[in-house]
Parts: sequence; C-alpha cells; structure tokens
Amino acid sequence: MTSGPVFGINRRRALTGAAVAAGLPVLAACGGDDTGTATDTPGSEDTGSASPSGSSSAGGGAEALGTTADVPVGGCFVATAAKVVITQPSEGDFRAFSAICTHQGCPVSSSKDGVIPCDCHGSEFSIEDGSVLEGPASSPLDKVEITVDGDSITLA
Repeated sequence: MTSGPVFGINRRRALTGAAVAAGLPVLAACGGDDTGTATDTPGSEDTGSASPSGSSSAGGGAEALGTTADVPVGGCFVATAAKVVITQPSEGDFRAFSAICTHQGCPVSSSKDGVIPCDCHGSEFSIEDGSVLEGPASSPLDKVEITVDGDSITLA
C-alpha cells in the first residue's frame, strides 16, 4: 500500500469539501498543498494594494467600518467585510491598515494586547504603524485612510 491522498483527494480538499457541504465559510490557510495559484506563488507576500478592496478610495463612498467603542485603547478591531483593521494606540488616536497578513494572506485578528495578531502563523504587527513586530511576515500591513466623525469610523 502507498500512503498519501486517495483518489486524488488530500486532507485539505476533504475538509474544504466538508465545510462547503455543511454551509460553513471556508478560510484560506497557507502551507503544504503546492497547487501553485496566482495568489500563493513565491514572492507574493506584499499585497501592495492602496486599499483593502484593491481600488482607490478617492471619489468612493464612505463605507462604515464600525464605531469608536468597537476599538479598544491599546488594541485593534477587524472590520471583516471591508478587510480593514482599526487600531487605537492611545485614547482617541485611530489608525487603520489592511486586515490581510502580508505573510501568506490570512486575515489578522482583533486584539486588546497592543499588537495586531495573525493567528495563522504567529505574525504580529504594530498598532502604531502596521510594521512587523514578529515574523514570519516580513512586510508591514498597508495603511488605509479612515475618517472618524463622532463615534463613527468610515473609509476616507
């Protein structure tokens, strides 16, 4: 007998198929399945996008991301649909970055711990400027322009 995928299916494909059949969202994780798509090719760590949607926010409408109450002082809040992470390094100072880790495209997580964490491989980014504090990521998160009006936070 040989070990490995049976009938051309591996563990990742089986779990993805089971998740789809159950109606669960499928999250892209990185690693081991060398299928070679355009989004997971070597050297594609840096998204280089000016905004999380890949389009310029100049002239676009102001998309609501959340409220100031959503963002803890010294932490961050992920606006999942917009793929934006909003930070509040100090009281009343709000900043925003792409919520997609520059290592291999996993979403970052909300946190109260003074960093922007990526749970996929342990990368951590600064809530001040999106720079890498802990690898394996080697590129900072892209900055995103936001507007804070009262307690509402929107894309600029």
